[in-house]
Amino acid sequence: MVESSAAPLIVDRQGRVAILTLNRPEKLNAISDALHEALMAAIAEVREDDGVWAVVITGAGRAFSAGVDLTGGASSGEDQKTHTALLDDIKWFGRQTLALANLDKPTIAALNGIAVGLGMSISLACDLRVGGAATRFRTMMVERSLGPDSGMSWFLPRVVGYPRAADLLMTSREVDGDEAYRLGLLDRFVGPDDIVAAAVDLADQITRWPPTAVRTSKRMLQRSLMTDLPTALANEVVGLQRAQSAPNDAREALASFVERRPPNFTGT
Repeated sequence: MVESSAAPLIVDRQGRVAILTLNRPEKLNAISDALHEALMAAIAEVREDDGVWAVVITGAGRAFSAGVDLTGGASSGEDQKTHTALLDDIKWFGRQTLALANLDKPTIAALNGIAVGLGMSISLACDLRVGGAATRFRTMMVERSLGPDSGMSWFLPRVVGYPRAADLLMTSREVDGDEAYRLGLLDRFVGPDDIVAAAVDLADQITRWPPTAVRTSKRMLQRSLMTDLPTALANEVVGLQRAQSAPNDAREALASFVERRPPNFTGT
């Protein structure tokens, strides 16, 4: 599952954790057609791989991602103006956001540098974000005479609250790592050489637990963002059953508790 360093995306594995590295450091990992397609393929692959229990996304070099490649590298065929393209409500960047947000395995962004525009949206679509002093966020959209896209208007207020989201979108100011941690854009703040390692360690902590229970918990959280309390309570009852749908892990959870020993979950 390891690709050449010349590939726009490097996919690697550490135990049960898949690490996706945006690999266009000379372009600050701006999203080109090739990188977009590789990321979509990798998301589809890890979704179906039962050996992957969590995913870390990071960038090569000194950036997480500078957003869309504006040098002519990110049209995804839409310049052809086909009927399908004209009727596409969410565009290629919307489909990318949906693919990542709908990946019902834990996702962690390891923000090793700047995350601008679409790059920031990719990080927001992840469940958790790890960064440090070198991390920088910038919405950027109004600077380009554009509105938010790629789910930024949906994720950002849910992460930091409406007033702070309005501030970041309307001023397009840069947010450094310290402020990002205070605002809640970062969930872990670590040293400059520890960002990816800390993200993988966080992923490892999550993968100690039954994957069906973890994935069910993520589903319940996401659904609860879009429903009322009675519906959320009903969803949780269904979720309780699904979380125990792996019989060996359900038995191991009880046995390890009774025997007062560390559990060994297998995902079965």
